[in-house]
Amino acid sequence: MASRKISMLTVTSIHKQSRRIATVIHLRHVRLRRGPEPLLDSATASILRGEKVGIVGRNGSGKSSLLALIKGELTPDQGTLEIPGGLTFAAVTQELPDSDRPVIEHVIDGDVTLRRCEYALAEAERREDGIQHAQALADFDQLGGYTARSRAAALLDGLGFDSQRIDQPIKEFSGGLRMRANLAKALMCPSDVLLLDEPTNHLDLDAVLWLERWLQSYPGTLLLVSHDRDFLDAVINRVLHVSLGTLAAYSGNFSDFETQRAARLAQQQAQNEKIRREADHVRSFVERFRAKASKARQAQSRLKWLERLPTLVTQRVEHTFDWQFLEPRKLPVPLVSLDRISAGYGDQLIIEDFSLSIPPGARIGILGRNGAGKSTLIKSIAGQLPPLGGTVTTAPDIEVGFFAQLEVDQLDASSTAILELTRRGGTVVAQWPEQQKRDHLGSFGFKGDRVFESVKHFSGGERARLSLAILVARRPNLLLLDEPTNHLDLEMRDSLLLALQEFSGAVILVSHDRGLLGSVCDEFWLVRDGAATRFDGDLQDYAQSLARDARSGPSNSSRRNEDGIDRREQRRRDAAVRQQLSALRTEFKNIERDLERLATQRRELEQEMLDSASSSTGDAAVRGVPQRLGAVVKQLEALEERWLEIGGQLESAAAREPSR
Repeated sequence: MASRKISMLTVTSIHKQSRRIATVIHLRHVRLRRGPEPLLDSATASILRGEKVGIVGRNGSGKSSLLALIKGELTPDQGTLEIPGGLTFAAVTQELPDSDRPVIEHVIDGDVTLRRCEYALAEAERREDGIQHAQALADFDQLGGYTARSRAAALLDGLGFDSQRIDQPIKEFSGGLRMRANLAKALMCPSDVLLLDEPTNHLDLDAVLWLERWLQSYPGTLLLVSHDRDFLDAVINRVLHVSLGTLAAYSGNFSDFETQRAARLAQQQAQNEKIRREADHVRSFVERFRAKASKARQAQSRLKWLERLPTLVTQRVEHTFDWQFLEPRKLPVPLVSLDRISAGYGDQLIIEDFSLSIPPGARIGILGRNGAGKSTLIKSIAGQLPPLGGTVTTAPDIEVGFFAQLEVDQLDASSTAILELTRRGGTVVAQWPEQQKRDHLGSFGFKGDRVFESVKHFSGGERARLSLAILVARRPNLLLLDEPTNHLDLEMRDSLLLALQEFSGAVILVSHDRGLLGSVCDEFWLVRDGAATRFDGDLQDYAQSLARDARSGPSNSSRRNEDGIDRREQRRRDAAVRQQLSALRTEFKNIERDLERLATQRRELEQEMLDSASSSTGDAAVRGVPQRLGAVVKQLEALEERWLEIGGQLESAAAREPSR
């Protein structure tokens, strides 16, 4: 008989007993069915007190069902699940709250014991029972009742809520923010075991980094389902891998797991040639940028990715997905130019005075806090949001591939995969024979008759893959990706990363996935306080800047500065300085590129002169090589003078650059 051994004790006994517990959760030969085939079959594992465990595996392998089993929402069909009595569990409620209750009160509700104490205190006051009132006050103080509101506000701030709105009814917030409120409510609960299922899906990068730091200091046992490799690496110290109905335990973080598992797989599969091909490709890509000072940081990110490439490629032995972006029909230069645009909605101005030119091959990551305007900026580039000021110029042959956060919701639930591809794939796909459509969908995991299945039966991950398959089929030359990895498992994320490495068009990326951002993007732009400016650094620098901001307390951006200058006026001044720097840096980079090109021409012409002199034919003079060489030398001298001049201007302008 399957069994689940759980009992509830008082708060005091919970803390006393939890110190004595060595094993928190023990599964013995558990079988769990959710359909005709078992998700778990004779699964055995132990989770110790204080461990931070990452539960990983393919979509549909049973990770969420395992959490539901531990929470008591499911019971095993066979075997036993043993959990010592007296443990407090905390998990994120999936149901979206929809009430007039202030969001901060919703978060404080997560501390159920405190709420019970508040009720007892109110009852004692109503009855005028002095003894019970004194006891309730003592309990209230011990439970941290006097700091509950500030602790809840700190959680909401870390997860991206505006401090001015935390007393507003929760029903007035978007679905994504209400999910964040549910997460804050779970974190508010004083728990022995915290269960989190894809907690980063509704977060931006700032909130992900904050949650990462919070979980690192969490004293209890953590069970975490996530497909974010960097997030897992920073938080967990053990892995449970769910595969083919079994649970396999690995010590260390996710990278350690990949290394250990890759070693096992390498013994079964001969992947050496494939690894060499992938490594050679990425190594040549890195070498193009290593010598350029402006690309040095991003080259280092590529090198870090290269270091784990053998692991990544070997890991893909079992992968279902084998696709790449189709070659764009044309690559006009530039694809899009934004000249001093202002963007927003109606009378609400979100971004002011922003300029950017996007050529083919650009790899730009957009950083910034939730609500700062990242999605507004990317919609402006896509042409979905007309600018409130300035101009957006797009090339006649542009083909935009826009993957928005809510893209999966645009699919017709009553349709099928092959019909959605036909309807939304554009004129190119309309001309494909059915077999080509089926082959294309098959590379995204929709094999055989699955192409005729109704979309309403697809999981979130399958809908995301279908949306991506449709986007790829349109052969875009500009990719605008707004959180493309939500709902994608690690397997598909790796496939997307490799495909983006090969893509010849431009990529603008908003993502909380640091692995994707760091491996794809060559430069970053920060959207903050109504301005979009180039961020001079990599993701590690950005994380450090956020940590410094957290230590220094609330930002002054919500107040007037010390000189009494209004925020909007200050932003305009800051934007002017940043635009000056941006223009100088762009010209500086262009001159560096031209100097490199002209230096190559000079060497070639000098060699041609030497070859002609040695042959005594005078062919070089006939072809006008000396004149061409003289012109190149003059251009080099002029550019070198301008290069030095701009260098000096950059130094002086940088001193006036507003701090971020």
